[in-house]
Order: sequence, then C-alpha cells, then structure tokens
Amino acid sequence: MKLQRMNRRALALGALAVSGALALTACGSDETGNPDGGSTNAAAPSNIKCDDASGQVLADGSSAQKNAVDAWVKQFSAACKVEINYKAGGSGAGVTAFTQGQVPWAGSDSALKPEEVAASKKICSGGQGIDLPMVGGPIAVGYNVPGVDKLVLDSATIAKIFDSKITNWNDPAIAKLNPDAKLPNLKIQAFHRSDESGTTDNFTKYLIATAKKDFPYEGGKAWQAKGGQSAPQSSGVAAQVKQTAGAIGYFELSYAKDGIKTVAIDTGAAEPVEATVDNATKAIADAKVVGTGKDLALKLNYETKADGAYPMVLVTYEIVCDKGNKAETLPAVKAFLRYAASEDGQKILAENDYAPMPEDIIAKVRTTVESLS
Repeated sequence: MKLQRMNRRALALGALAVSGALALTACGSDETGNPDGGSTNAAAPSNIKCDDASGQVLADGSSAQKNAVDAWVKQFSAACKVEINYKAGGSGAGVTAFTQGQVPWAGSDSALKPEEVAASKKICSGGQGIDLPMVGGPIAVGYNVPGVDKLVLDSATIAKIFDSKITNWNDPAIAKLNPDAKLPNLKIQAFHRSDESGTTDNFTKYLIATAKKDFPYEGGKAWQAKGGQSAPQSSGVAAQVKQTAGAIGYFELSYAKDGIKTVAIDTGAAEPVEATVDNATKAIADAKVVGTGKDLALKLNYETKADGAYPMVLVTYEIVCDKGNKAETLPAVKAFLRYAASEDGQKILAENDYAPMPEDIIAKVRTTVESLS
C-alpha cells in the first residue's frame, strides 16, 4: 500500500510538471525558454505585450535604423508569433511604399512633407500618416587615411570636401585643424548616397545650417553637391570608405565598424566633439516637437555649441496611420511599436550605437502608439 501511494504521488507530480510546461509554452517563451519573455539576462525579451499579434508584417524605409530594427525584431519575434520583414530600402522608398499602401509602417529619417501627409490620407481611412520619433543617433563622418588615426574637421571644411572644393588630404584647411597629424599627399575620395536618403537630408541640413556659404544647396533626400562618388544605402557608403584609401563618407555610427575611423567635429565648443551615442543624446535633448495633433515631428538644433554635444544627428521616425490602419496588420504593428518605444526597446538602442529618445519625447510616443486604431 505504501508503495502504491508513493507511485500515485510520483504520477501526480509528473502530471503537474507536464501541465506546467504546457502552460509556459502557451504563454510564449524567449530564446532561453523563459516564460513571457522573462529572462536571466538583459538581452532576452521581457515584458513584451503581444496582444493578438500574429502573421507577417512587411515594412520599408530608413537604412539608418536597420541595425536597431534588426535588434528589436530578434527580441520581439522571440516573444510574439510575428515575422517582421524590414526591407531598409531608404527613407524615400519607405515613404513611397507607405503612401501607396504597400506597407503598414515605414521608417524615415525625415518627417513627412505636407504633400506626403496628403497622400497618406488616401490609405489611412479617416486618418493620416504621423511621425513617431523612435531612434536617434550621430551621423558619423568616416574616413580612411593611412597613418591618420585622429582627424578633426569643422563644418566649413566638411562642406568643401563634399562639394569637391577641397580635393587632397594635405590641403592647408585640413592641416590647420590637425597640426599634429601627418597628412599624406593623397586624393580625397568623397562618397555620398546614391538613393534618396534621410541620412543625406540630415547631413546636408547640418551643413546648410552651419556652413551655408560653403554648401549653397537646398538640401533634401537626394544628393545635390558636385562631384564625389555614390553608393547605395549606409552600408554601401561604409563599405566603400573601408576599402578605399583616401575615402570619406557619412553614415550612422552603427555602420562605423571593423576599423573605420570617425571625424571629431570642431563646433566652437571647448573641445572637438566625438561621434558617440551620449554626445548625440545631448544634442537631441535640445530638439523641439513641432508636429501638430498626434504627429511628433521634431526640430533639431544643428548649430549647438554646447560642450560635448555632437550636432550632426538624425532622428528616425516610424511612420504609421493614426487612424484607419488595416485590421489584419494593426495588432502586430501596434505591438511592435509599443515594444520599440518601451524602456527595454530603447535600452537596446544604446547597446547598438544608437541614441535613445529623451524621456519626455518617448513618453509622448508611447501614448500615441496606444491610441493607434
């Protein structure tokens, strides 16, 4: 009898263990097998609210935020049964895809223009496209000059380089800013984006705001200055800089990998400012919300001379309908954007060389995401 009671007890405990395991599986688990995205390490998903999200979501846009989106998708997809396919074809391509109804959300390093908002009303039933600032970061100026490990440039010199007015690395203007550097007699190979890009838009906005005399262009997503060579997307520009002696190009800090050196900018502050996440956050914190209604478009201060503030920054917006989102994709889009704007989602940015949004801005984003319909 005693043995039978022990066997029955063992069977009961085994049943409880199996049912508990099934319950955990039903709740969802992360890559470590922990329930509900709970984690024993900071990198695993936690507190991700999936709601009724399921299926596949296609999106397109800014290549600047691709590394951030990839990091978000890894965590989000581990917690929710959703496949996020982000094309990263560039800001221009993303906005076009969104306003044509091809994707339910897009990424852009520039806020929607009035004509783009008007176009969005055709696919946002009863609503319109809005800008949600989600990713920040410095636009790094990467260079490949043999023997030069540190390089300082100011906005006027950068403008002249990218407009083919300074064509050699031992130019007196560069030498004056770098008296201790051994600048070679080497032709400058300046690379810009071949596709329409919010990175180009923000890069040129900085030059126009701080060196208009030396960069007399209107700016925008399409490159306008003279000369230079082009490459598609940030990854393409970074690849060209890495493999070309004498090269210089602009891209997000997250693309400055594998030995690519970056320029420190002489802004007029006490010391030249390095392109770092913290220095970019200091500049973004000075931004003002200029959007109306639920639109949270920002105006950046490119002319800051504050110590430690890196002024060549961009903010990537997630563009989505405030109302009239398609029923089949709304739960997944809303859940993903909720996670991206969450404390955990923003923390991942800093771990991947991006700047989290200042708290007062991201709080507004979170409220807006919850109101999407």
